[in-house]
Amino acid sequence: MVGKPSSTLRGRHALPELTTLEPGIRSVGSLSEKAYYLLRDRLITLDLAPGSTIDERALQHELGLGRTPIREALRRLADDRLVEVVPRRGMFASHVDLGDLRSISEVRVELEGHAGRLAATRATNQDLAGITELLAELRDTVAADQRELMRLDQQVHRLVYRATHNPFLAATLEDYFVHSLRLWFLVLDRLAHLEHAVSEHLDLLAAVRGGDADSAERIMRRHVADFERQIRAVL
Repeated sequence: MVGKPSSTLRGRHALPELTTLEPGIRSVGSLSEKAYYLLRDRLITLDLAPGSTIDERALQHELGLGRTPIREALRRLADDRLVEVVPRRGMFASHVDLGDLRSISEVRVELEGHAGRLAATRATNQDLAGITELLAELRDTVAADQRELMRLDQQVHRLVYRATHNPFLAATLEDYFVHSLRLWFLVLDRLAHLEHAVSEHLDLLAAVRGGDADSAERIMRRHVADFERQIRAVL
């Protein structure tokens, strides 16, 4: 029997391990979705530099994807405000506007705090199993580099988002979280070590697992406020 191409399995399209995609998500259902996550990763990590011109033909060659999935992905990224479309000039990677830091943080403090509260009251047995597994990983984290700590941070936030069991809230949280990640990558090399974030995550997950809604909300709000303070401290 002739095997299926390695990039496709039963209509799924394989993804590489991406910095800004939750570990374990290794395939998507369409080529345009694949293009979206590949390009989103480059935009968030600033591999596509803010303000740089987006060359569709070059991307087709680099990603091995056709014109249609690339264009569909770019339209979606423009809706996400990660790509800017300028009439008669072309498309550009959106600038990282530090003036947006306060606005993003104001929204995130409220929504992330609410998510922590909901997660503590709604987490299912499956969510709790994931929390227990992630708690063990965090406790074993010793002298991790900045990017590894960021990976763990993403896992914690997204686990909490899922545990709210409110897909509308989770989608909104993801949108603001993505823009926060771009700010992290802008200053990552200038930040002090982030090991203290591990203890915050341990406290947060323990509160969610224990059903302590007040503590989960308080820790999440403090965590987001600390995010803003740390970035401002190096600007």
